[in-house]
Amino acid sequence: MAEEHGMEPKIVATCTARIRQKGQITLPKEVQRALRIKEGDTIRFNIHDDGVVTMEGLVEIPADQRWFWTPEWQAGEREAEEQIAAGGGKVFHDLDDMFDYLNRER
Repeated sequence: MAEEHGMEPKIVATCTARIRQKGQITLPKEVQRALRIKEGDTIRFNIHDDGVVTMEGLVEIPADQRWFWTPEWQAGEREAEEQIAAGGGKVFHDLDDMFDYLNRER
């Protein structure tokens, strides 16, 4: 990122929102798209020592799907993607063909 190299981040759009009762605001659609959030998602506000506040969109992962996002599983996903990109793998057009192949390989 630009910040990591000592440069100011480039502003690509500007939006405004009015603060309503109880400090509520409605995020403009452009901001929602930039944060990649939708209704029900969470936003984290980061307050910097220079008074700048940044936001990050957070998407919660259901507990029964956490396994997919473990470092080990993601490493396996990357390895599989690399193998596929290199032309590895075999395509089967139906389950019978796939199981016949797997049984022969045993």
